[in-house]
Amino acid sequence: MEIPRERVLTNLSEVRDRIAAAATRSQRPTAAVRLVTVTKTVSPEMIRWLAEAGQKDIGESRPQQLRDRAAALADCGIAWHMIGHLQRNKLKYVVPTAAMIHSVDSPALAEEISKRAQAAGARAVCLLEVNVSGEESKSGVAPGDAPALASAVAAMPGIDLAGLMTMAPLADDPEAVRPVFATLRQLRDRINREAHLPRPLAELSMGMTQDYEVAIEEGATIVRVGTALFR
Repeated sequence: MEIPRERVLTNLSEVRDRIAAAATRSQRPTAAVRLVTVTKTVSPEMIRWLAEAGQKDIGESRPQQLRDRAAALADCGIAWHMIGHLQRNKLKYVVPTAAMIHSVDSPALAEEISKRAQAAGARAVCLLEVNVSGEESKSGVAPGDAPALASAVAAMPGIDLAGLMTMAPLADDPEAVRPVFATLRQLRDRINREAHLPRPLAELSMGMTQDYEVAIEEGATIVRVGTALFR
């Protein structure tokens, strides 16, 4: 996909403005919301344009592509986010390259991340992926199982458990998925009250192109936007 540089940067500016407006509506500073740009369908050159414009948080859903792009763009100061479903045999491409892993959904995956992080002398910042909507097509731990998994993962050496992530169902009206985002926020707050973690969970990674403004209004600290930038 090739899009003119100026259009990408104009789109980026518009998304940033809409993030700022949504943060204001939720009575939070704009800096409380981090934009992760999803770049799996675009060229490394376009990622470089984003980095030069100050957009340093980049999300990839394919582990090998994350590794390759991180190497090719090592001079850009990018923080790489692994946002897609992750299998244990692909972790060698992600740990310790990724600044954050958004898709931890099982004790076995977390244990392998822990081993690899320790071997690399690094700490892996992780989010638990929660399947709030209950859709069979989506990965993630069930909400009722999330507190126990959070306690287990937070205790693993080499891992910093930072928060929760979810994907809402596709909907023509973003208001239709507002309850998904509210539920994730409430779940994070309940875990912080009841799970006795070493440190409170701060992050909520939720909201994409079609619904990120509603997600911010419901407390998102990270939004993952791709389509709105590259069209």
